[in-house]
Amino acid sequence: MTKLYIAVPCYNEEEVLPDSAEKLRAKLNAMMDKGLISYDSRIVFIDDGSKDKTWQLIEGLHNTDSIYSGIKLSRNRGHQNALMCGLMTLRDQADAVISIDADLQDDIEVFDEMVERYQDGCDVVYGVRSKRETDTFFKRFTAEGYYKVLDKMGAKVIFNHADFRLMSKRALEAFSEFHETNLFLRGLVPMIGFKSAIVTYERSERLAGESKYPLKKMLALAWEGITSLSTKPIKMITRLGLIIFLISIIMLIYSIIRFFTGATETGWASLAVSIWAIGGLQMMAIGIIGEYIGKIYLESKHRPRFIVETFLND
Repeated sequence: MTKLYIAVPCYNEEEVLPDSAEKLRAKLNAMMDKGLISYDSRIVFIDDGSKDKTWQLIEGLHNTDSIYSGIKLSRNRGHQNALMCGLMTLRDQADAVISIDADLQDDIEVFDEMVERYQDGCDVVYGVRSKRETDTFFKRFTAEGYYKVLDKMGAKVIFNHADFRLMSKRALEAFSEFHETNLFLRGLVPMIGFKSAIVTYERSERLAGESKYPLKKMLALAWEGITSLSTKPIKMITRLGLIIFLISIIMLIYSIIRFFTGATETGWASLAVSIWAIGGLQMMAIGIIGEYIGKIYLESKHRPRFIVETFLND
């Protein structure tokens, strides 16, 4: 019988945690009663350095019911690192781990189907949104556009999939071989290979609290994904430089012709535009290259991605 662990990264989730914990417990108990998972299955909350009472709530839940466990990071390391901590800590504890955010906007009712796909031989089961009707037009447009841009950039991700997935022990062991400091899990997991499947669901509204991914963080994650999984931005700079070089040759020929025809007067507008355009492109190119160099710098230090302060586990 499958020993299932649910990994739930948390950051300042005191408003939603009691309700989410109760729903997760009811769901796992129902799955146990059906004989789908073992009675050793657990719900594990990973506290990512919360500033509110999230950890105190996790401790209280653990003391009340052994189905709840908790991992406390020594400080805030961000959602991706907190999730990675949960996956790596639990890979020796469970047969399979499902990751889901604490707000439970992802549908826990598809847990059954995920486990069934795992029992059929799939090592990774992706939760994919069937539609985005609960999103605003702006978020829906930018999110779907982002997945398409990633694909064009050569970064292969599952369309409309975030971090709601099941991973088997074998997949987690293979994933532990990935040592990147700059994490973009939804792009790294497909690199594992192994047999995979997709289950679809409809995402619900957040019950309380605020989203931990406002526009600024969404843009940061998007850029992280592109620069972590693809070198196409640098290749684009090379192509852009070649195009500008060809344009400069054309302008040189044009200037020589103008000189021999006696029309050597040139307007200040074309000169100013050229200077600003070339200057802007150079700054952008230096910035993109700098991003990659910065990532190399961080990777070369081999610093730990997270440090576990406390692990509540029976």
